[in-house]
Amino acid sequence: MEIIQIFTLLGALGMFLYGMNLMSSGLQKASGDKLRSFLSAMTSTPFKGVITGLGITSIIQSSSATTVMVVSFVNAGILTLAQAIGVIMGANIGTTVTAWLVSWLGFKADISILAIPLMALGFLFSNSKRNKRQNIGEIIVGFCLLFLGLSFMKESVPDLNETPQVLEFVKNWANQGFSSVLIFLGFGTILTLVLQSSSATMAITLIMLSMGWIPFDMACAMVLGENIGTTITANIAASVGNTQAKRAAMSHTLFNVFGVVWALILFKPFLALVGLLIESFGLPNPANEGFSVDNPTSAHGTAALYGLSMLHTLFNTINTFILIWFVKFIEKAVIWIIKTPKNQETETYRLKYISAGSVATPELASEQAFSEIIHFAQISRNGLGYAKSAISETDAEKFEVLRNKLVKYEDISDKIEYEIATFLNALSTGDISEATSIKIKAMYKIIGELESLGDSGEAISRILSRRNNHNKTFDATAISEIEKIANAVDAAYSVMIENLEAAHNGTLTDISNAYQAEEYINTLRNNLRDAEIEALENGGKSYQASVYYIDIVNELERMGDFIINISQDLHKSFAKK
Repeated sequence: MEIIQIFTLLGALGMFLYGMNLMSSGLQKASGDKLRSFLSAMTSTPFKGVITGLGITSIIQSSSATTVMVVSFVNAGILTLAQAIGVIMGANIGTTVTAWLVSWLGFKADISILAIPLMALGFLFSNSKRNKRQNIGEIIVGFCLLFLGLSFMKESVPDLNETPQVLEFVKNWANQGFSSVLIFLGFGTILTLVLQSSSATMAITLIMLSMGWIPFDMACAMVLGENIGTTITANIAASVGNTQAKRAAMSHTLFNVFGVVWALILFKPFLALVGLLIESFGLPNPANEGFSVDNPTSAHGTAALYGLSMLHTLFNTINTFILIWFVKFIEKAVIWIIKTPKNQETETYRLKYISAGSVATPELASEQAFSEIIHFAQISRNGLGYAKSAISETDAEKFEVLRNKLVKYEDISDKIEYEIATFLNALSTGDISEATSIKIKAMYKIIGELESLGDSGEAISRILSRRNNHNKTFDATAISEIEKIANAVDAAYSVMIENLEAAHNGTLTDISNAYQAEEYINTLRNNLRDAEIEALENGGKSYQASVYYIDIVNELERMGDFIINISQDLHKSFAKK
């Protein structure tokens, strides 16, 4: 029977975690774009960052999702390290909303009675053809599963009055003075590391407290441990990120560890403060000696549950108000702890914003892919610069260096396209909204066009190599004309990158600038090609040299086609309607 109880408890815990993840995912999909713009706009000061982190975490009900999202945005260059620190502070306060929700609804009212009828409503919404209603259905189903899981956990936990031997050792841990505080602190940390959810560990702690397994002070120690354990999620997400992402995750760890240190030093006074606040609600003081919980729904049970939620809120709020004045110091500390790699400057063509690994928040991680695409466009433009130099280079050795660079850039384009596509594949397999799915499809097209631009650069190097092998040259006029259309392509690159950045910022409205650049390139190509053919017919040009000249002009015009295709994809999927 005890084995069945254990498996029931584990199953109920799984239901709780799945419900929380489902609810968080639905909320992210329902408000993904708004969250992105809100986060980017509301982080100009540490105080705004705190409010932003608090608001987003209260909405999506997951501090882990918020901190992973923040780490991703730092990785993508959307947030600075200082901005991220403020948001993470706010996320720690926002996560306490879950504790209050669970202690209020999960114990004072049997929400599981309403969960089944609500599940039917969620099912109806999830089968709607409208994407927004499907997201709402996901939120409702997640909410129901969360509280059903909590209800099953409460029911599957053994009653110590009937089976005191089951967890008698837990009571023994609580009678060793300050050592007990450290033991339960460690227990809370490890449990959170295993479950990867401080909210789930908080729910378990509330159950243990309400069932009388542990006294109030030991439950408080567990909550402090949970605040350390929850930082592991962001550190895991940052382990495959860049240096700034690792620093953002480390700031979360420093923030919570500092808070636990002062809370341990002032443990008794801190608990007394919590007790006084709960007493002001007309409830018994849970911090008093001899306080015990006999029934979760009694006044003593309510006081204990509210007291634990109050401690969680006070801890994060006080910690934030202390450390918000030292954001710059925290920033310097994490920079000192996680130093810039010596080889970072030489890794010019390494992906900057995305890395291999799991995608914790697929609905929001598309920002990283888009930042990488802008980086890809900038790298591609460098290849055009080498092509322009190779066209006018007459020294054989110097030309060979430039030709090798163009071949290298074509290989780099292939690799970057593959890496970004792999990341987009990971996003596509995640639970994403229809709007994000449309954007990801556009990104696939864009990276294909950027890879084609790399192919064009390498194609120009081959044309020039054949010209040299046949001992042909371009005269000064021909070189000047080719440089003219190459400069027009370079100007089109500027417009394309400008449009990419506007789409990334949500400010793209039209692409008339791209059409003008494309039209100019086409006109130049037609004029130059017609003039060259006319000169060839009049006998004023070498046939082979003219063929190579027209091939290069055509290849540059093809680059213009790839560039306008990118702006068109942006306008179709990212422009403000």
